[in-house]
Amino acid sequence: MKTIALRTSSSWIARLACVIALTGFAIPAFSADPANKLCPIMTDDEVDAEYIVQSGGVPVGLCCGKCDKLWKKNEKYYIKAGLELGLLPQFKGKEAELGLDKVELLPQRFCPINDKNIVTPDSPSVEYKGVKVYFYNEAALKKWEAAPDAAAEKAIKAGLLPQLAGK
Repeated sequence: MKTIALRTSSSWIARLACVIALTGFAIPAFSADPANKLCPIMTDDEVDAEYIVQSGGVPVGLCCGKCDKLWKKNEKYYIKAGLELGLLPQFKGKEAELGLDKVELLPQRFCPINDKNIVTPDSPSVEYKGVKVYFYNEAALKKWEAAPDAAAEKAIKAGLLPQLAGK
């Protein structure tokens, strides 16, 4: 009896596969493993398997819960910045589909204090010499405020503050 049930079951699956093949219906290949090995927000940190998110059906690896929250707030910004920086190869060729042409990146990509962390227009910021400077978090902003001229000089030399170059 089990043999008959198994044969019927296989026959049904074979017929379904045949119908799918004949209709041209394609089942997209899906991988739960993200193509990125480094976090697209804290760019020096490796991806943690507990923090894999889906963006348009594409898996993206993050390093922690903080980055997961930040990603959800500004997903398209991080995708566009990550593509530019070579951190998110899985989105290459999908820019138009994702509407990334409508996303405007800041001239400044990284925090001047935590220099491997991406900043966005929603990041904490301060006016310095008439220009807005962005920080990864409030702690970095406070560190900046303790010695802004020294921090600015160091960040400008490192190429982190293009908006201040020549000022």
